[in-house]
Amino acid sequence: MEPGDLTTERKLLRAFMKFKRADWHERSVLGYKPSEIKLLFCLRFGRIEGLEEMKVSEISRRLHVTSPTVTQLINALEANGLVERNIDSTDRRVVQVRLTEQGDEVTRKAKEVFADSFRGLVEFLGEEDSEKLVELLTKVFAYYNEKDMILSPSKGSAE
Repeated sequence: MEPGDLTTERKLLRAFMKFKRADWHERSVLGYKPSEIKLLFCLRFGRIEGLEEMKVSEISRRLHVTSPTVTQLINALEANGLVERNIDSTDRRVVQVRLTEQGDEVTRKAKEVFADSFRGLVEFLGEEDSEKLVELLTKVFAYYNEKDMILSPSKGSAE
């Protein structure tokens, strides 16, 4: 093999490493950290499911992070007027969290930012390559999900 030749495995590894270096999933959205946006969307999706408010423990479970991490995020979001906490009237130890109107507006705008980004990607790649990318990424997910289930079977049973 010539020094410039790369195996398919190495090409895949390099391609995946480019995503890590790009930090595209760590960029702020509308001035908010990705973790804050995820929490806002968690509350928004909860509301779609009929939960106007969520316990910290439920948010923690859905985001797969610890309750103290959720509490820190809520502190920052509450300071910016995006969420509010309510003490449960039947059990004062329980704190419920809900989106404010301002938080709802931020999630609407963030959704548009994401949609615009993916529309741009579809325009850049073209419809056919975009469909192929969806198919391939779905297969990649299935492969790694199945591999993860084989390596750590207890992980899948909690979800």
